[in-house]
Amino acid sequence: MSTVEFPRVLDANSVANAVLKAAARFWFAVAVAGQWAFLHYIAAFYGFSTLQGNFRFWNRNKLLIKGYVPGDTAGNLAFAAHVLLAAVIAFGGAIQLIPQIRSRAIAVHRWNGRLFLLTALAVSVSGLYMVWARGAVISILSAVAVSLNAVLIIICSALAWRTALTRDVYAHRRWALRTHLVANGQWFIRVGMVAAMMITHGRADGFFRVWSFGCYLFPLAVLELYMRAKENASPGWRLAVAAGLIVLTLLMGVGIFGFTAFMWQRVLGTL
Repeated sequence: MSTVEFPRVLDANSVANAVLKAAARFWFAVAVAGQWAFLHYIAAFYGFSTLQGNFRFWNRNKLLIKGYVPGDTAGNLAFAAHVLLAAVIAFGGAIQLIPQIRSRAIAVHRWNGRLFLLTALAVSVSGLYMVWARGAVISILSAVAVSLNAVLIIICSALAWRTALTRDVYAHRRWALRTHLVANGQWFIRVGMVAAMMITHGRADGFFRVWSFGCYLFPLAVLELYMRAKENASPGWRLAVAAGLIVLTLLMGVGIFGFTAFMWQRVLGTL
């Protein structure tokens, strides 16, 4: 007599793990799309003009606090380096997070990781120079926010590098993720501000003061919740974190769409 085998019912842990993993992949896909759109904007607006030495072209972007300044050679070069290296952050950071590259092309992962960390350090140093030496800042509050972001980039980059040298893979991945988030703080601030303006119909002035710090502290907090949920939390907590991550990803998608459309119309439209 033959027996019929019924499919095994998934337990709560398996379901929670699957949902949390799917939420993380959803966030990654949306973030990469947004960052590569940002990369296109940087390359199209700043890339060719900078490589041609046409620094005056930067000032077509009326949103810049301080772009090209005649006679300020050091400041102009710092700005050029800061902007162009941000493109490396947007491209290289996403590649570092792709698990297939880590497992099948470890040499690419290692060399791209070194380049990413060095770039993050250069971006933080040039950012500090522009804020405190060049005065490219709106207020003392925003200067402090940018400076804290730069300090966190330096700390996280150093620890990601150190844990890689000591072959502590577990700790390295955690510090690499933190570095990725803080290094993209200036991308998060744009995406978050545009999302807030779209949702509130332009009434988001107070949000900027909070988000100037939140653009990197909030993603770090979400990452910590995600890592704790992935490793130690109950199935219910994992599902709650996954749901929150999906909602935040949708909001991020709104900001990415709005920011990309705005830049295409207001900035890239001047090309």
